[in-house]
Amino acid sequence: MIIRKAESKDKNLFIKLANEFYHLPAVLHTIDISNFEKTFDAVMQPSPFTSLFFAEENGTTAGYVLLSFTWSNEAGGLTVWIEEIYICPEFQGNGLGSELLTFVKNSYPDAKRFRLEVSPENEKVKKLYLKYGFEFLSYQQMVCEV
Repeated sequence: MIIRKAESKDKNLFIKLANEFYHLPAVLHTIDISNFEKTFDAVMQPSPFTSLFFAEENGTTAGYVLLSFTWSNEAGGLTVWIEEIYICPEFQGNGLGSELLTFVKNSYPDAKRFRLEVSPENEKVKKLYLKYGFEFLSYQQMVCEV
């Protein structure tokens, strides 16, 4: 598998794949497609807050990982948020999710914490994340949309 940073030519590809991701049964809700456009535009700007990578297998896009970065006082340093990790259905079950997780962890060796969300019913993915050292937090998340 080849993992590469997003390029400006990838906008439509990202929008297509993000739309697929947000229509999976394991995702709790859909979002407006304009958010995908805004996210991609932000990724294309020099930014310390976000990054996007595509996974390719034999010249075909197999998925993507979208990252966000924050500083955590609690963790004592950089937190890498795995905002979205998506493997296209035809590539699932071949270890690509594992490869993307390894890539992310190896790409940010100074990070103090890696964080992600998983829906309660997504048992298969939870097993993968546990295998890579993720643990469940006791916190409940809250959100205030504006």
